[in-house]
Amino acid sequence: METVNLTESQKKSRRGRNIALGIVLLGLVVLFYIVTLVKFAGGMVG
Repeated sequence: METVNLTESQKKSRRGRNIALGIVLLGLVVLFYIVTLVKFAGGMVG
């Protein structure tokens, strides 16, 4: 099995994409959490 050696610029690019993807996923988790809280709060009031 052969391994692929990445250049430094490719490593930086991959790291940047990974960080961006992580931030997007974290944002979605927070968004779903807030939406769930709002739904529960709205259901309890009425």
